[in-house]
Amino acid sequence: MQNGNNENIGWADNPVIRQRIRNVLYMVCGLLVVADFIVHRHVYMPLEKIPAFYALYGFAALVGVVILAKLLRKVVGRSEDYYEQQGGSDD
Repeated sequence: MQNGNNENIGWADNPVIRQRIRNVLYMVCGLLVVADFIVHRHVYMPLEKIPAFYALYGFAALVGVVILAKLLRKVVGRSEDYYEQQGGSDD
């Protein structure tokens, strides 16, 4: 498959295929949340009795990791020309 720039793109870069993959993933996530209401779980902590607890916990963990990554980038991030500012001449 080729686009207007004569560059080869993979099958997963096709917008229609990408949307289909997203839709399948949304359906699987939805079915797992519905299954959480149907399947009996043996819980150990009272917090686990909340419906869809694992989905909510996973989402909260994802948001936490993204926020932590943004903060960490400010601490250890370098500018784009970091290595050019060193003053060394490798010509």
